Amino acid sequence: MNVFKKIYIRSFQGILYLATFFLNFSEPQVIKGEKSFQELCDLIKSKNKHKVLLVTDEGLHKLEIEKLLYNEFIKNNIDYCLFYNITANPTVLQVEEGLKVYNDNKCDCIVVIGGGSAMDAAKGIAARAANPKKEINKMKGLLKITHKLPLLIAIPTTAGTGSETTLAAVISNPETKEKFPLEDPKLIPDYAVLNPTLLVNLPPHITSTTGMDALTHAIEAYIGNANTKKTKAYAIRATKLIFESLKESYDNPSNLIAREKMQQAAYDAGVAFTRAYVGYVHAIAHTLGGFYHVPHGLANAIILPIVLKKYEGKVKNKLAELYDEVNPFNEFDVSKKASLFIQDIENLNQELKIVNNFSHLIKDEDIDLMVDRAYKEAIPLYPTPTLWDKNDFKEVFKILQNN
Repeated sequence: MNVFKKIYIRSFQGILYLATFFLNFSEPQVIKGEKSFQELCDLIKSKNKHKVLLVTDEGLHKLEIEKLLYNEFIKNNIDYCLFYNITANPTVLQVEEGLKVYNDNKCDCIVVIGGGSAMDAAKGIAARAANPKKEINKMKGLLKITHKLPLLIAIPTTAGTGSETTLAAVISNPETKEKFPLEDPKLIPDYAVLNPTLLVNLPPHITSTTGMDALTHAIEAYIGNANTKKTKAYAIRATKLIFESLKESYDNPSNLIAREKMQQAAYDAGVAFTRAYVGYVHAIAHTLGGFYHVPHGLANAIILPIVLKKYEGKVKNKLAELYDEVNPFNEFDVSKKASLFIQDIENLNQELKIVNNFSHLIKDEDIDLMVDRAYKEAIPLYPTPTLWDKNDFKEVFKILQNN
């Protein structure tokens, strides 16, 4: 990458960083605990909302996860309708279908219960409801949402995506094999309901990959160039909580203390990357999701140590700082600590039975287009510690293919 392009990219990122201090990065108000659904019903009634669009995804609907919530709605005389036609990577069409249900039933608020896919779709539906003349693909990128969204309440059923805190939604277009983000503070939910009992019956692979998703958020936020004192503190706390409690959540799913810690970690990591952004791990993961429908947390888990190794020299001080938070009282030099922290991530992946490549999936003929997609997402937006050209992205895709 030539020096003039580097100057342009860093200047763009610097201006954007300064601009964030003038944006409304509000955090959702949090409702916690086993009684949180009753508190939610009280909240909806206090806001004088007449009909709720309850959004979840197909997988959770099959498990009837939303019953826990709509039983409370019925008991509290709250009118609602259900929309669950959402897949692992929500599509433009699914957002439009949800919007139709919202409008046809004259809904005036949205409650989403689920993981990142359901929340992305719900944010897309809310954005379209508030901006009916603007197609979802016209909201792609930064600050493209004009009007305030209806009341949006997020209930995570995983501890990982942090979507209950973030200004982002990621939508797929199967026709173009594109997966694109919407990024606007208006997408931050008004309330987040954290109920650890929802996590107890998660399949182990969901616990593991969503937890690694949260770790990726925390680390990419921490090592990037758009940190604030607050985002650093949130990223550190999230990282510590994940190393303390993710394996325990995986091994002993009914441990509510571990589940509560993971919910807090996901929330903290979400707050951190909402302000500090993510990096190349996410750009590559989004591309794999768009092409091959790879679950986002799984992609992040596999890609994270590869990317960290590739620019380890540029981030060794920050990785060493995170190592010290996770492994206090170890007297190694900075380079050794950075290397050991990456090894800790790889070891955690192994303990969680997460593979380390996509050799069965990535096709040679797709790589060049995937490189273009990942590059366009990341450059110039993501304030990464070092700047890559397309060859760097290609190298990572090749490692993922052949590792």
